[in-house]
Amino acid sequence: MSAPLRHGWTTGACATAATTAAYTALLTGDFPDPVEIVLPKGQRPAFALAREGLADGTATASVVKDAGDDPDVTHGALISSTVRHGVPGSGVVFAAGPGVGTVTKPGLPLEVGEPAINPVPRRMMREHVAEVAARHGGTGDVVVEISVEHGEELAGRTWNPRLGILGGLSILGTTGIVVPYSCSAWIDSIRRGIDVARAAGYAHVAGCTGSTSERVAAELYGLPEDALLDMGDFAGAVLKYLRRHPVPRLTIAGGIGKLSKLADGHLDLHSGRSQVNPDLLAGLARAAGGDDALAGRVRAANTALHALRLCQEADLPLGDLVAERARRTAEAVLREAPVAVDVVVVDRAGVIVGRA
Repeated sequence: MSAPLRHGWTTGACATAATTAAYTALLTGDFPDPVEIVLPKGQRPAFALAREGLADGTATASVVKDAGDDPDVTHGALISSTVRHGVPGSGVVFAAGPGVGTVTKPGLPLEVGEPAINPVPRRMMREHVAEVAARHGGTGDVVVEISVEHGEELAGRTWNPRLGILGGLSILGTTGIVVPYSCSAWIDSIRRGIDVARAAGYAHVAGCTGSTSERVAAELYGLPEDALLDMGDFAGAVLKYLRRHPVPRLTIAGGIGKLSKLADGHLDLHSGRSQVNPDLLAGLARAAGGDDALAGRVRAANTALHALRLCQEADLPLGDLVAERARRTAEAVLREAPVAVDVVVVDRAGVIVGRA
């Protein structure tokens, strides 16, 4: 039996630990190492300090992010907090240091111009600053500057540039804990992408399963980058969020394999959680006018793409039928939401092989 996957810590938890250590040192001259913090659900992890520095009225502490067994882009990143005394009565003021992004578009849970430090990490840091101030006789009026080594480079591998978070990463986390292979971060990014598109006033967004379908949707409809949602396998996340926060038009674009799963009623298109239904594809081939022999070959096909090729050779529009079934699944999830849906099916080369 394999060992359970190891949990890790969010960038928000690491930033809170670094801030707690830095403010303690600013008030006392000594860095607590390891430094213990309290997470929103009461857990009390301790973090070793990777670097520390005290000079010119500032204190800096750094923590290396451990994402556990999650394939997190920030695993191993050095997260630092530099704390200095602020204006009396100012409370905690946050600043973006090198590698932390700045919000440049409306629609996120932060105002334009603010450092990309999300609300829960801000609350955690404020609470820990207050606790350190109470223990060591401080005022709690501080400027907290968070930085991430190589953060701007790492941010290029995230949604941040598309969401209008420029210059680096976001400091994230709602529980402080990274659950390995969690879908929650991706789904949260989908929701924030819809929020940004709505705030920008876009009437048309596209949920795409990958980079090829994204390129096709952008070229087909002239959509700007921030109207393109990196849906991946999470069709249900796009549809359920749009049901509550509608945009007038949604295009769903993807390969024949994933969209045949949507056509079969699956909302999670991951290969480990849903499978292509050969009986559905054979039934669609029959509905398009295919004979028993073709339906049998489609049912025995290795992949949905193979089934598509068999139907193309017989001049039958399997791609269009998959697109139409997928569109009906999407409309059923959207219910009465005022969202018009069209579906574009592409092959691996980006050629459109079906539309509805």
